[in-house]
Amino acid sequence: MPPSVPKRVRTMVTPEGVPLRWELGGASERAGAFLIDAAIILAVLTALVLALIRPILRTTLGAGTSADEAGLTLFLLAAFALRNLYFAGWELTPRAATPGKRVLGLRVAARDGGRLTAEAVFARNATRELEVWLPLSFLGAQAEAVDAWTALLGLAWSAVFLLFPLFNKDRLRAGDLIAGTWVVKAPRRRLLPDLAAERSDTALFGGATRPHFDFTPDQVDAYGVKELHVLEEVLRTRHASTLTEVAARIRTKIGWTAGAGDRDRDFLEAYYAALRRRLEGQLLFGRRRRDKHDQG
Repeated sequence: MPPSVPKRVRTMVTPEGVPLRWELGGASERAGAFLIDAAIILAVLTALVLALIRPILRTTLGAGTSADEAGLTLFLLAAFALRNLYFAGWELTPRAATPGKRVLGLRVAARDGGRLTAEAVFARNATRELEVWLPLSFLGAQAEAVDAWTALLGLAWSAVFLLFPLFNKDRLRAGDLIAGTWVVKAPRRRLLPDLAAERSDTALFGGATRPHFDFTPDQVDAYGVKELHVLEEVLRTRHASTLTEVAARIRTKIGWTAGAGDRDRDFLEAYYAALRRRLEGQLLFGRRRRDKHDQG
């Protein structure tokens, strides 16, 4: 790897053959994100106990040991459901990140360069039960409930999973290794939610007027939603070699001849805006073209 490239930068090639470069999230950043998420879960659980569980138990069981035991059972069940739904639910959103990851500028991505699937998200989060929550529950048990050897085994188990990311170059959790995912830096550059509406042929760009690109309907229809997402990632990363390669692929695909001063980024931004407008227009009529192969 060239010395100018950060050690934590990795290149993924998407199924469309587009190379994307990602910077991996550091161990401290991931730990900080987890602590934020754990605090949110604890706050929600506390509110849930105060608002629902305690009143229900007082009404149905009254005070006493049986009520305490029932309350603990309900609390553990609620904690199990909440922490699993919390992590999986947030990571299934388009941003693929929990609130803690968003604060630290992280997101989950597939290591093969494809789309992050629900199966991968559920796998990485189900494994967290063995990596984190089971050891924490074990270590939080009453001392008289376990003997010294069992406690030592529990500590060793916890240490293996806790230190696992430190012994592989990509800082993968065991769950990431199983699910085929990793946690990467999410680009923070403002781009493109309003690009289609904001782009103007007379707007200044880099000290010069943006060139005009007039795409035909057939040229815009060459791609679908999947390729739109890939193109957005390419524009976010701003890597010159990737911009050049992707622009060449699209020009070849749609039969576009580059003119004098036709810069790759200008061309790609214009095509992104045109493709997005076209796809959004089709959605108004209930048509959603998934990718370039979708001819239905």
